Amino acid sequence: MLTKLRAFSHKLKALAQSSMFRYIVRRLLYMIPVALGISIIAFITMYAAGDPISLIRAGKPNVNQDTIDGLKAYYGLDKPIPVQYLSWLTNILQLNFGRSLYGGQPVNGIIGPKIWPTIELQIVSLLIAFAISIPIAVYSARKPYSKQDITVTSFSLFGVSMPTFWFGLLLIIIFSFTLGWLPSAGSQGAAGFLWWGNSFLDQIAHLILPVTVLVYVSLAQNIRLIRANMLEVLRSDYILAARASGISERKVVYQYALRNAITPAVTFLGISLGTMIAGAPMTEYVFSWPGLGRQYVASTLNLDFPTVMAITMIITIMTLVANLVMDVLYVYIDPRVRIR
Repeated sequence: MLTKLRAFSHKLKALAQSSMFRYIVRRLLYMIPVALGISIIAFITMYAAGDPISLIRAGKPNVNQDTIDGLKAYYGLDKPIPVQYLSWLTNILQLNFGRSLYGGQPVNGIIGPKIWPTIELQIVSLLIAFAISIPIAVYSARKPYSKQDITVTSFSLFGVSMPTFWFGLLLIIIFSFTLGWLPSAGSQGAAGFLWWGNSFLDQIAHLILPVTVLVYVSLAQNIRLIRANMLEVLRSDYILAARASGISERKVVYQYALRNAITPAVTFLGISLGTMIAGAPMTEYVFSWPGLGRQYVASTLNLDFPTVMAITMIITIMTLVANLVMDVLYVYIDPRVRIR
């Protein structure tokens, strides 16, 4: 037993001394001022949008002054703005997001069940888009300026330029209302009805349309990026030398060229996830997906400041963590990258 504890202690010590561990710790420390800066911007923006108590008074003009004073004291609006921010930030660090302005329900209870549906939708879309974009981009780069390459380029350009809400509505009209093949809203069937016979296939059916929208938008960006990098790498001297030495074309393309061309795309994955999360409100609203994006839109329309600010901070943390994971993955994919 003592030997196992010593071995485990040595492993922990080696991990703490490793460059990767120090790099991750350093990145986590860098995330702190970024998150603080975004929290300040979010707080100031929400405060500039209006006083919640004034909004309540506008909707219910008969509320007496004692009730107004009680609400101000409850939400801390009777204190200076810096004190309000520090109080809000302290509660956020304790995972206490306060109470909604509508109904007084805890914000944690509102957004808690909606975090996983958003993560599910975003991660599935991102991975599918990245997996599909690699063979398409490689095929296009191996035949530059051919009919196939022009088709792929036009397809990508259309995807980048297309509004996601318009594409979502188009898919709903075709596959839900006209053909009746897929559900148009939600993440699961109504009570007593499951698409395709069981709960698992029902979830798959509800995922198809929103995932298709997010995949197409992300797919277009990935194809353009990987194709451009592949065109540059395939003209490199070491690729010409590998071909001249008799190495198979498939090995040259996928083992040598693709590994160097894909590294910028991996970094772009973190940015893509941030972009997809930023576009989630519109996609989730169109498909009535029960995630953070749809709740964000509903809370914004209701001027529910505590809920909006809580979702803003959660999306910020998700984006920062995604970029950290992509940077670490970048190091493993490209051996030329060294961290200190």
